[in-house]
Amino acid sequence: MRLFLCEKPSQAKDIAKVLGANRKADGCWQGTDVCVTWCIGHLLETAPPDSYDARYKRWSLDDLPIIPEKWKMLVKPKTASQFKAVKRLLSEARELVIATDADREGEMIARELVEHCRYRGPIQRLWLSALDDASIRKALARLLPGSETFSLYHSALGRSRADWLIGMNMSRLFTLLGRQSGYQGVLPVGRVQTPTLRLVVDRDRSIADFVPVPYWAIEVQLAHSDQVFNAQWRAPQDTCDDQGRCLNQAIAQQAATQMQGAGSAQVLKVQTERVREAAPLPFDLGTLQELCSKKFGLGAQETLDIAQALYETHKLITYPRSDCGYLPLSQHAEAPAVLAALQRADTSLAPLQAHLEPHRRSRAWNDAKVSAHHGIIPTAAASDPARLPPKYKAVYTLIRARYLAQFLPNHEYDRTQAELDCAGHALRAVGKQIVEPGWRRALPEALTPTKGREAPPAQVLPQLREGDDCRVQDLQLKDLWTQPPKPFTEGDLIKAMKNVAKLVDDPQLKQKLKETTGIGTEATRASIIQGLLDRGYLVKHGKALSATAAAFSLIDAVPRAIADPGTTAIWEQALDMVQSGEMSLEEFVTRQSAWMGKLVQRCAGMRLTISGPPLVAGGKGAPWKKKRRSSGKGKTAGSKAAPRASKSPRRPAGKSS
Repeated sequence: MRLFLCEKPSQAKDIAKVLGANRKADGCWQGTDVCVTWCIGHLLETAPPDSYDARYKRWSLDDLPIIPEKWKMLVKPKTASQFKAVKRLLSEARELVIATDADREGEMIARELVEHCRYRGPIQRLWLSALDDASIRKALARLLPGSETFSLYHSALGRSRADWLIGMNMSRLFTLLGRQSGYQGVLPVGRVQTPTLRLVVDRDRSIADFVPVPYWAIEVQLAHSDQVFNAQWRAPQDTCDDQGRCLNQAIAQQAATQMQGAGSAQVLKVQTERVREAAPLPFDLGTLQELCSKKFGLGAQETLDIAQALYETHKLITYPRSDCGYLPLSQHAEAPAVLAALQRADTSLAPLQAHLEPHRRSRAWNDAKVSAHHGIIPTAAASDPARLPPKYKAVYTLIRARYLAQFLPNHEYDRTQAELDCAGHALRAVGKQIVEPGWRRALPEALTPTKGREAPPAQVLPQLREGDDCRVQDLQLKDLWTQPPKPFTEGDLIKAMKNVAKLVDDPQLKQKLKETTGIGTEATRASIIQGLLDRGYLVKHGKALSATAAAFSLIDAVPRAIADPGTTAIWEQALDMVQSGEMSLEEFVTRQSAWMGKLVQRCAGMRLTISGPPLVAGGKGAPWKKKRRSSGKGKTAGSKAAPRASKSPRRPAGKSS
């Protein structure tokens, strides 16, 4: 019997249908000499400390660090019946095809079962990027040798063991230190969650410490040939800060009075350049989460759940947990069929038909930049988005628009910059004239990218030549204040986790971090943020996130290396080395264990003071234990949020921006 091992029941049903395994049996679908079974996320879990020694049931500083000599896996009680079915089928199989999700966590879900059940037969790998029938048939025709993806398992196992070592030891350590000072709550510490929490704590502190500074700007409304346009005053450099904002009120008031009295401005220089913008890449998960947070107010986990449903249930998009926006050249030949399917499914795309070029090859098609997964794109199994729930429609439309953009011309416009003089004061006017809408035709107006919160609306300048006089129609002296950094939204935090290199000062470390995935992975970042919310470390105010009092206290107490975003990104780089074979799993875990022992020794004698009410533990069992992936929805933990720690300072009354 040839056995296919899938990650989820829905995935197994789709593959079984293509294989002709239509007979439902105990925990599987059966066909002629073929069987398709499934996991329900992880059917096994890393054993807790008391499985190694009963004394670990009682938390004690004397027992730390806890470092297993031989790691144990236990069957998860909730899904024990499915484990039993999978174990029986593995014992009967003559050949195994791993068909779990095509990432390192999916590899681990299957391989840990193979090892635990002592399966020793041949193994092949089904590498799927979409679950429509055509994609499944294509992948079945190109099965990979099992050895080709085995290193993903060791990388995932290294991540799991590193998480266990830090979670079990650091959470016990800081919870016990907190109890010594009278704090009775549990203080969860995690390899990824704690550095992520520090990002929010640091941002909240920068907001709280921000001191507004007044500055002045002048906007002049000019007219030429009966066309009105706006120009901005260019203050003398010695009166400005590093962002060109005038800090001298007297100079600004004098300039405003003199320009108002002059009545006209003379054009000194006009320069026009043709700007060509290439289409944005198809989405990776992080970019999708960031934009859905900004445009639709969706949480990171909510966006992932919707994308997962569009992939698994509706079969409308390719694999969503991708960290790459590029596409393989091999898929370019499928583009005409996909575009035709999209247009048949939705008549609102008809205006695009004349502009779409199915054979156009944008910068997205680049084999050299495709990682384990390619960008998230629609499948040929298209349907009318109007049939989807509103949020699903919004996310799908966004993914579809990015794909359609790859087959439209560049967006082209003429950017004109005019330098003027008004009573001896410099003015600058900038205009934009669209020449070719290009790929922006595919994007609904609400989804058009913006380049900053203070970007002025585009204007079209009149035909200006050097020496032309422009009449001063109106002038506005603006009394403004510098603004504090914005609080993180979930989308902003996802972006910061991805681009953590920008937050690191050390040049060598910064360069290394640019080559890594940042904090966490595309598949786990949403659940990390959700876990911090559930555990009461973070709270939401509308879209904005803020840290609670306990979060501030914990970040101040834990060793800097535990909370340093740079450290966890370096760990991710080490896991990549395990995956590539440059470092063995044993070496990685040995290094982590030794480092953990030193941290425990260094911190065991410290005094810890935690502010705020006790945090509510999330989930069952050990409160710090991260729930492993199940049903494609990431890790979750339930708790009530603690009160907000502090509020951002208000801007002085009476000021505008």
